[in-house]
Amino acid sequence: MVQALYDKDVDFSVLKDKKIAIIGYGSQGHAHALNLKDSGCQVVVGLHSTSKSIAKAQAEGLEVMSPAEAAKASNLIMLLVPDEFAADIYEKDIAPNLNTGDTLAFAHGFHIHFKSIVPPKDVNIILIAPKGPGHMVRRVYQEGFGVPCIWAVEQDATNNATAITQAYAKGVGGTRAGIIKTSFKEETETDLFGEQVVLCGGTTALVQAGFETLVEAGYQPEIAYFECLHELKLIVDLMYEGGIAKMRDSISNTAEYGDLTVGPKIITPEVKKNMSHALDRIKSGEFAKEFLAECKAGKPQMEKLRLAGKENTIEKVGGELRNLMAWIKE
Repeated sequence: MVQALYDKDVDFSVLKDKKIAIIGYGSQGHAHALNLKDSGCQVVVGLHSTSKSIAKAQAEGLEVMSPAEAAKASNLIMLLVPDEFAADIYEKDIAPNLNTGDTLAFAHGFHIHFKSIVPPKDVNIILIAPKGPGHMVRRVYQEGFGVPCIWAVEQDATNNATAITQAYAKGVGGTRAGIIKTSFKEETETDLFGEQVVLCGGTTALVQAGFETLVEAGYQPEIAYFECLHELKLIVDLMYEGGIAKMRDSISNTAEYGDLTVGPKIITPEVKKNMSHALDRIKSGEFAKEFLAECKAGKPQMEKLRLAGKENTIEKVGGELRNLMAWIKE
């Protein structure tokens, strides 16, 4: 059983002499910056002059600098920008301002694991990844609780990188819920796999295929939408609260029998082979190479696929039906 660490297990004082730069102020960036500030840390936010987030961060009482200035002024730098921009920002703004003994932090191991960012040997390289979206990390912290985090140390140049990592996790509220040790390799490969095969790619493909199967068989698109997309939240909420077992305890015997007997015929051994192939592409770095090349080219394939997804019948039908559901907007 993996051991989780909590507030009582972590010494927060290691951050008392640290000035922390949060580079980026998106979903995770705003949560990290504000939670650390409320925990008593010295925090600055690094944003380019054209960023729309400058006014928002300043309104929250945070000091804003350019990414280069923030990196230069700090000795703990957390890079929280989209993966496609991180390497360029690191090379241009962060690398020239790193000093011996600084700590470079990430919430996703992508660039370190695949070596598109290669920091010098005299700095710490650490990872703190809350297992929830930024708005939840912030909201739960304000309510006095926390979102669990996973953490890792890739490079310990100061002989106290572990203490720094755990203290940072405490500052964002992670130790209120529990923090679990991982590695950059494990975090990166499992995160990409989950996104591609289950959480995003697998789920959207399954929903669209189910919807299309019903519509092509002559059923009303609106009914197909309810059965294949709308009600998915009800099932996922039950699984989120108590695992697959609670979901099965909560549905009808008819639904459970169909789950147990038909589900394995849909997700067949052949599908698992495809999942293994996806994992192999992640582990080899093939996916990362493809993604970064796509971004460098201006995302032509991604934009084409985005447009096709938006034009799918399920989106039109769903938009019309969601207009009838005032509670969703609330």
